[in-house]
Amino acid sequence: MLGTPADANDFISEAWSNEADFLAIPVDRLGPDFLKLSSGVAGEVFQKFVNYGLGCAVVGDITQALNGSGALRDFVRETNKGKSIWFVSDFDELVSRF
Repeated sequence: MLGTPADANDFISEAWSNEADFLAIPVDRLGPDFLKLSSGVAGEVFQKFVNYGLGCAVVGDITQALNGSGALRDFVRETNKGKSIWFVSDFDELVSRF
């Protein structure tokens, strides 16, 4: 579960041990506050991943969270323009981004 910034360390360690440079995290592995930008969790976690040279995609349907937060919609739109952090609906979409 990726619920706190400290949890990101486990993901980073696992990525490094597998020589991965990009993480695909299913949305159901996110803690309940992860997509609430006011909690700061997503920002801190994503910053850690970027600092350690890891890209990350959150994979799955986040429609409900998007409908409840204009800030999250803006965040997703902006991150999806870059190369480090993506939100995708499924693994096929993720593969097509590569």
